[in-house]
Amino acid sequence: MMRLWLKDSERRPDPAPVATDDRLPVLIGTAVWLVALLIGLLWYREMMIDAGIQWWLLTCAIGIGLGLLGLIYTNRRR
Repeated sequence: MMRLWLKDSERRPDPAPVATDDRLPVLIGTAVWLVALLIGLLWYREMMIDAGIQWWLLTCAIGIGLGLLGLIYTNRRR
């Protein structure tokens, strides 16, 4: 039978945290948003405006902004 609660004396110790460099995945994600924005602006802007989905461009811009904030956060945390 499995118990949902263990006493502190019965618990195993927490494992040590793994040291990772999170800047690369954040940078790659930000670059992908930038490429998507450039493709949308250079080739598909008129089509998006005609279809009423120009908010996709704003989504890309917000993704870039959040990626930059993520880079600032991961650099400070390091």
